[in-house]
Amino acid sequence: METWKTLARTTILQSKDGKYLTVENHQVGLPDGQIIEDWAWLITPDFINVVVVTETGEFLCFRQTKYAVQGTSLAIVGGYLEPGEEPLSAAQRELLEETGYTAPTWINLGTYAVDGNRGCGQAHLFLALDARWTQPINADDLEEQALLLLSRAEVEAALARGEFKVLPWSTAVALALLRLNQPILNEGST
Repeated sequence: METWKTLARTTILQSKDGKYLTVENHQVGLPDGQIIEDWAWLITPDFINVVVVTETGEFLCFRQTKYAVQGTSLAIVGGYLEPGEEPLSAAQRELLEETGYTAPTWINLGTYAVDGNRGCGQAHLFLALDARWTQPINADDLEEQALLLLSRAEVEAALARGEFKVLPWSTAVALALLRLNQPILNEGST
């Protein structure tokens, strides 16, 4: 199979700082020679999400608000990559900033396109194991949030009830729960 090719691109809109959103119009060439003149493309920063399990087996989660979510949601650690930052480094930084915890064992759960047709950056998902509290929280998050320690049964029930209301969070939690069911956790550890 051949991939589509970007023949031209024009910036239509950019956030004031240029950091969080750029909307482009692409001219796209298909393998059969057809050309699409107006293909909307969204550029947003790549981000990480981390499912964190403490050394006592509890899951670190937040109860928080998000602008695009009705009411409150359960959430996991997350944030944007800084320019030039590797995903694992961003995940470790965000864990420490948002929770005050560090973890010795990291498992990469994969990198995923956010929108297969429109861009929107990539999600880098991780599972952090044996986390322990090391310092006070030093987050600059705008959302109101409360840090929670939940049992695996509580996380599984919350996932089944749709309480993780943002797709990457639900995806990361589901992948982490599947990974935790695998007998050899150290394979693929980072």
